[in-house]
Amino acid sequence: MNKLSGWDDTIVALATPPGVGAIGVIRLSGNRSIAIVNELFPSKDLTKQPSHTLHVGLLKENDILLDEVVVSLFKAPTSYTGEEVVEISCHGSPFVQQQVISACIKRGARMAKPGEFTQRAFLNGKLDLAQAESVADLIASNTAASQKAAIHTMRGGFSHDLKELREQLIQFSALIELELDFSQEDVEFADRTRFFELINHLSAMTQQLLQSFQLGNVIKNGVTVAIVGKPNAGKSTLLNALLNENRAIVSATAGTTRDTIEEVLNIDGILFRLIDTAGIREHAADDIESEGIGRSLEKMKQADLVLYLFDVKDELADTEQKKASLEAQSLKYILVGNKTDTLGEAATHEKFAALDNLVFIAAKQNQHIELLKEKMVDRVLQGSIQTENTIITNARHYHALQQMNTSLQDITNGLRNQLPGDLLALDIRRCLHYLGEITGEITSEDQLDYIFSKFCIGK
Repeated sequence: MNKLSGWDDTIVALATPPGVGAIGVIRLSGNRSIAIVNELFPSKDLTKQPSHTLHVGLLKENDILLDEVVVSLFKAPTSYTGEEVVEISCHGSPFVQQQVISACIKRGARMAKPGEFTQRAFLNGKLDLAQAESVADLIASNTAASQKAAIHTMRGGFSHDLKELREQLIQFSALIELELDFSQEDVEFADRTRFFELINHLSAMTQQLLQSFQLGNVIKNGVTVAIVGKPNAGKSTLLNALLNENRAIVSATAGTTRDTIEEVLNIDGILFRLIDTAGIREHAADDIESEGIGRSLEKMKQADLVLYLFDVKDELADTEQKKASLEAQSLKYILVGNKTDTLGEAATHEKFAALDNLVFIAAKQNQHIELLKEKMVDRVLQGSIQTENTIITNARHYHALQQMNTSLQDITNGLRNQLPGDLLALDIRRCLHYLGEITGEITSEDQLDYIFSKFCIGK
């Protein structure tokens, strides 16, 4: 990837979060990074020091002492950005940090834009675009699963899959293009049977990547879970049991919860956003409860997963009717039979033996809550997370793969219909175009600015 215009200057930014702390790291990148810091660092000549070394000393602007710091040197091309990079570890005073940054700017650096360090790494060929985007995902990760998925992509797992697709397509594209040069002689350099097998293989790989996006969304964004049921079924008690704290008010009086309560729970590396809703019944006691019921129904429709809580003393027919209603709305759900201590577990299992997708608990006694958590994870993931495989978490990648999948289908149809090589070549080029969009081999300056503007400053 060649550099775009205006990317040959030196940038500076605070790489650690703003605010008071023990240490603050100020990062510079560009061909004058070492020279700029050297002017502020009288302890030794940094321009003569080897790469990947640390240097302790005083930082001064003219005769004014700024701080005692540790300077880290990374010379081109063996740095994060591929340029000269200097990191100044100073004390975590916002005033000190601003003084150091101002001194660097006075000597020719400029403030970095959001994501500009990673953007330079991409432009200098240190990362492809998919890897660069995963850096932002890693910074934003808040669970073990999202961390592993981002690291897999950042280390080139996704890019390796795409490279394999691209190389095989280019090989056949070159043979078909060669046929066009000998079109008058009616020769075939590309084995159509083998090409058809390749396209089927590429289609299968693309489909697998597309299907992983649902799991990727779960890993990246979490799962919205609506806890619904009749008044006094124990929804607030269940919320408290799942969170292992008294978050919601619990009362024997039906209709205590009038509005939704939202909390976040991490189960096996997946974020579940739990919503405790007002009890749903046909006749509300007042306008406030009626409004609460309306909000509950709306939250249920928007949820990724519905926990329908019922009292095991309720009639079987009532639960069967609710199950049918959830299925009619195409909602993903788990039936949760509560208060098994009042009926007895054996009698409860016998009474509801005809139902599936069901978990029995006693929320007040905190019984079988862990079993419910396991069921929630299984219901959402439909299997375990295999982060050694590529998981698509980026909507831009998903859209490009969809377009690529369409192009592969066009190639398949063209082979079946024995289309001439020039038409097949067009479909192959289009397929390669969408592959290039993901890795950044085909992109525009505006697109790059948009992607990297979502990064934090200093990364």
